Amino acid sequence: MTSLTTCADAEAAAKRAATEIARRLHSARRERGSAHLALSGGSTPARTYELLASELADWSGVELWFADERCVGPQDEQSNYLLAKRTLIDAAGGLAPQGIHRILGELGPEEGAIAYAGELREHAPAQPAGADGSPRPPTLDVIVLGIGPDGHVASLFPGAPTLDADERRLCLGVRDSPKPPPERITLTLPVLHAAQRCVLLATGAGKADAVNAMLGDANRHVPASLLRRGRLSVIVDDAASPAPLQR
Repeated sequence: MTSLTTCADAEAAAKRAATEIARRLHSARRERGSAHLALSGGSTPARTYELLASELADWSGVELWFADERCVGPQDEQSNYLLAKRTLIDAAGGLAPQGIHRILGELGPEEGAIAYAGELREHAPAQPAGADGSPRPPTLDVIVLGIGPDGHVASLFPGAPTLDADERRLCLGVRDSPKPPPERITLTLPVLHAAQRCVLLATGAGKADAVNAMLGDANRHVPASLLRRGRLSVIVDDAASPAPLQR
């Protein structure tokens, strides 16, 4: 069952998300000595990252990943990595440079996706192979997600072929994103499903319809509705709350 938390405003939602993410990272690190966190871009998660930098006092043993990236260089203003660097990476104490796994967007969609899949296979926590011996997606501890007004998460857009990836595909290139820039790299649904927890943030009235649709039946036209419900925490402010919860 999806965990849904409604907060008074965007600042309260960011604080609630930072607290939950920090708690889950601390727990994972205590259990096995390391923790793996994947970040998304966008204005909604940015404040959470600023708060998270100090919410977790010690970042040693934490490795950072990315749910998606635009096919731009790391200094481009559209880069999700640059957002994370400004809001979290530069402020978090103890993050090891070798534990920051940037998607190489400048390589382009296909080559960048292949490179990042290899990085995940090599460094992210592995699951046992499937019954047929095939590799299964690695298990990240927390994946932070935003949601678009159209219900997209990461760079998985409504009705896109990327929604059909099987467990062997960890990352995919996108060449026709309906949001600019058109070329992107994204984690696949199997990787999102394999995570111990996805934390989805939504604030503002412009996201209310998407949140309502996400909490309804699974639908390829609302990619967020395809997330694994039992491992999903949704944190919203009053303005983005599902209609029955709005005050």
